[in-house]
Amino acid sequence: MKRLRTIRPTVTGIAHAIQNIATTRSCIALSLFSCIMCIIAACSRGIELVEPSDSAQYVLAIPPGFPPMFIPDYERPLTQAKIELGRKLFFDPILSINGTVACATCHQPNHAFTVPVPVPAGVFGRRGTRNAPTLTNVGYNRSFFWHGGSTSLQTQALSSLENEDEMGNDADNIVQTLRAHSEYPRLFRQVFGKEIDILSVLDAIAAFERTLISGNSRYDHFQRGDSSALNASERRGMALFFSERTQCASCHAGFNFTSGAFEDNGSQAPQYVDLGRYMMTGREEDKGKFKVPTLRNIARTAPYFHNGSRPTLESVIAHYNAGGSSAMRSPNQSPRVRPLGLTHDEQTDIINFLKALTDEEFVRPR
Repeated sequence: MKRLRTIRPTVTGIAHAIQNIATTRSCIALSLFSCIMCIIAACSRGIELVEPSDSAQYVLAIPPGFPPMFIPDYERPLTQAKIELGRKLFFDPILSINGTVACATCHQPNHAFTVPVPVPAGVFGRRGTRNAPTLTNVGYNRSFFWHGGSTSLQTQALSSLENEDEMGNDADNIVQTLRAHSEYPRLFRQVFGKEIDILSVLDAIAAFERTLISGNSRYDHFQRGDSSALNASERRGMALFFSERTQCASCHAGFNFTSGAFEDNGSQAPQYVDLGRYMMTGREEDKGKFKVPTLRNIARTAPYFHNGSRPTLESVIAHYNAGGSSAMRSPNQSPRVRPLGLTHDEQTDIINFLKALTDEEFVRPR
């Protein structure tokens, strides 16, 4: 046991180091570094490395019109067994400090992998300050959390596992808990060919999250040539959404309806409570800016905005139609957020279009 205590902090430190490595795009270095350190740790404990039982590459189901999903070398191979292990971990509250909160507690499939409360409760009823973001097409994201605090699926997962307002655990305790489980040691050896470590836990969760791909809404069917997929109101709403008048698509752009950028949408005007992106950059111009979310499955992800302050799509559209939440603009408010002069019927048309972005297959209970 003395040897285990000297090794585990090193492995935990590697997981934290993924953040910096991913930021510099040193995927090859991460892959080699992780493998070498895991082998050293295993050898130091006298653990025999075995060949994983399933090494066949899993092929992601990419919808028509979507780009290929980039998967860094350190996550390969992406296998069915790894995905299933990640799924099991995602829905298992064993990863939280008191065994009461799973990843799925705040990321529920029927709500497009979010939860219908402004700010969800973590372990011991603790709450943070932000709404749980959807995991729709999360494998395409370049950054994670509302302020972009992580740059990889692995560091995103680790941050949530260790955040005291979420799952409240730590890497060492997670590993020891899983090693003592009746089933997980066998599953990890089948998938990774070695004893459980925190990198493998994070890798499995990331593998499952990469399968959360949504691109089969009625809007998608319309784009693929089915003119009957959208009704007249939805088509009018689509025209408004993509128009210069509203400029909705200037932020909610591309196949996933997000630019991935950080914007101040005026929801905190005139004074910032949450500094947002500034927490990562320290730049004045980033105060009050948050990551632009995808609008796919938006009808299932209420409430809205970084703090869950808008309960309905109607209140969201009213906010943008008014040019923000206050007559006084916030210091970094996007120039796109300005009074739009939309009529009630036009607002309804946009809302109907947004509802047509729901992928019913994706939001089914799992």
